[in-house]
Amino acid sequence: MKRPSTTPNAGLVFSLLILACLVTMAAQAPQTIPGNPAFQAPLYPAPTNLKVLPKELTGQQVHDLMENWKTGLGMDCAACHAEDKEKVDAEGRPVLNFASDAKPQKAVARAMYTMTEEINSRYIAKIDSSGVPVNCGTCHRGHMGPDPFEAQANHDQSRTQNNPGATAAQSTPSEANIQ
Repeated sequence: MKRPSTTPNAGLVFSLLILACLVTMAAQAPQTIPGNPAFQAPLYPAPTNLKVLPKELTGQQVHDLMENWKTGLGMDCAACHAEDKEKVDAEGRPVLNFASDAKPQKAVARAMYTMTEEINSRYIAKIDSSGVPVNCGTCHRGHMGPDPFEAQANHDQSRTQNNPGATAAQSTPSEANIQ
């Protein structure tokens, strides 16, 4: 009986290497549109008050990372970042103070980032070098809390596996116990 190979396909590795090079080149591309020198992509200031993110990240890199988190969590920047009441945008709305630690949600985000980095380095990296890393969307799937439908399905499956004679309905706690 032939065992399946756990070595990554050389073509896949080569494709991923090419993709990484293209992404790197795109990140270093000029920030203007050819033929339209008036347009310039937004420049993001160097980040300050980085406590868990690598300090060498640029403003653009932090912005891109935050956009990924925003999508994975289905929320906007104001969920973690406090408003700066003294500064307003062109429409007169307060701008966000990204360096501020005033909102406790920012500490939660830092803890969650630290947790995912640990999962990726201590566990995912040991499973397979081409393994997909854990990120916000892995659990949250676009919701502020972990995906409630998946969490309930996993809970139901776990309860019935531990109690083979029970059905999911019999082994699911009442709503009063969940809240």
